[in-house]
Amino acid sequence: MQRTPWRGQLSAGGNFARIVGVLLLLALTMASPVRAVQPDEIMSNPAQEARARNLSRELRCMVCQNQSIDDSSAPLARDLRLLVRERIAEGDSDQQVLDFLVARYGDFVLLKPPFEKSTLPLWLLTPLVLLGGGLALWGYSRRRSKAMKAAADAPPRLSEEEEARLAKLMATEPSTGDPV
Repeated sequence: MQRTPWRGQLSAGGNFARIVGVLLLLALTMASPVRAVQPDEIMSNPAQEARARNLSRELRCMVCQNQSIDDSSAPLARDLRLLVRERIAEGDSDQQVLDFLVARYGDFVLLKPPFEKSTLPLWLLTPLVLLGGGLALWGYSRRRSKAMKAAADAPPRLSEEEEARLAKLMATEPSTGDPV
């Protein structure tokens, strides 16, 4: 059987499509949210493990700073996860675990810090920036509307051609000059 030139290209294209498909599948797998909790960290009691996971979602990773310790794979986050599980195993309530960690690391360890005097700038920064931006837009629109109104009230400017024509007409027009 004689092979046609396009048949080899079609087969190579099929392999290319398979390779791209596998790479795409790998990329999607790697992009999916992965929990950093290791199998050796998981507690044998499902109720305690659920409490530990809920608490881990409320605590900030000190290395990543914008992830919870449940999502972070940093060594410090692992240490904090183990500490949370240790405190739960000792019988601490959720609030006692949080209080222990706040006493040790400060309010920064919480992903949602409390509304206190020390965290006031953190809570008020966003509303103040939005208010400032709103005031700036309001002032800009007022200045622009005043400028547009002034431009509409002003007599229209003549073009150079019109000014030249007017000057020519005024030069050729006889002046009456007699006061009435």
